[in-house]
Amino acid sequence: MSRSTANILDRPLGGRGARSEGSVSTSAFAYLYSELVQYHQSRVASISELERRLESSGYGVGLKVLELLAYRAREYKRETRLMNILQFVSSAVWKSLFGKAADSLERSIDHADEFMIVDYEPITSMYVSVPSDLGQLSVDAYLSGIIAGVLDGAGFTARVTAHSVTLEEHEVSANNAPNTNMGGSGSVNNNLPPRKDKAVFLVKFAPEVLERDATLDR
Repeated sequence: MSRSTANILDRPLGGRGARSEGSVSTSAFAYLYSELVQYHQSRVASISELERRLESSGYGVGLKVLELLAYRAREYKRETRLMNILQFVSSAVWKSLFGKAADSLERSIDHADEFMIVDYEPITSMYVSVPSDLGQLSVDAYLSGIIAGVLDGAGFTARVTAHSVTLEEHEVSANNAPNTNMGGSGSVNNNLPPRKDKAVFLVKFAPEVLERDATLDR
């Protein structure tokens, strides 16, 4: 008798079998990511170039995550609506990578082509301390690359950038409340000092994407 085995694409991310939890320890990811940042840092001459390299590293991950989630959902029709693909990124993609949805998805008041995905505890900057000589470096640029990869792979060309924004008073109180949530990469470490900022991923769509979405509304 032949023993049936689960297709590798049906297995949880990071797991060896169908019953694996599929999680990666936060400390393991933090170590690997710090090595990635240091690797690129030693090969660039500017902060902007370092961020571009981190974005490029995440871009390929985004393409693969889109392919994997589409396969698992047995979804053979490409998404055509702008808000639907953004909700897919902030929910399905975030949950598959981090075990939770993004904290919010917002539309810019001033610019119709800009949207924001907000995460109060991005794993890429949770254990990273940016030295003063690197100024405004955003180590969350890796995640913006993932977002861009998913969107481009789905046919929604966009420029995605990561920004660190200071928390408002009401956000500080809510964000520092006790948290025992287990994410896809491990448990939240409550021994860390309270965060004073959040990650905002600014998504700016190409004009043709907005034109296509407007046409579908007619």
